[in-house]
Amino acid sequence: MFNDCIIIYSIFGGCSQVEEGAKVELPFWLAQELYLRQAVSINVPACFNQKTRREIQADAANVDLRSRCPYFYEFGCKIAPLVGDRTIGKMLLSTFQMRYKDILTKAHTVAYAMASKFLTVLTKEETNLYEAAQLSMATFKKWRIGGPRFQRASVLGRKRKPIE
Repeated sequence: MFNDCIIIYSIFGGCSQVEEGAKVELPFWLAQELYLRQAVSINVPACFNQKTRREIQADAANVDLRSRCPYFYEFGCKIAPLVGDRTIGKMLLSTFQMRYKDILTKAHTVAYAMASKFLTVLTKEETNLYEAAQLSMATFKKWRIGGPRFQRASVLGRKRKPIE
């Protein structure tokens, strides 16, 4: 899932192919396992570096998080304890808070042509939120126009079997 999110790790040694202290890019699942075995140390990934943080602070709504990491929030939650950077969690929360209202507003108001452009900068988590908001609004409109006000539960129409 996080293969698009590249991390650079420093190897401690013990590998015959890689020199001790070398920086190597590995997929997250492998790096996490090596970290738990105390074979590597993990540097803060580029998608959480100071440049990205400054861009988010300036205007979070217009930052293309998908190009940095498609699973930006989930990856951030998993990488923060491994790199020992407590500020990543705060940055993830503030980023989500700044983008949340904009995502929901656009899910309810933006035309289809504009939506496709907007969706290209959203992470997978944000895209799921956007689609859920659209579905919710469509269901509400259907109900409001005159859909059934109450639906009878299928269980209510059946009679109980006699106990023998």
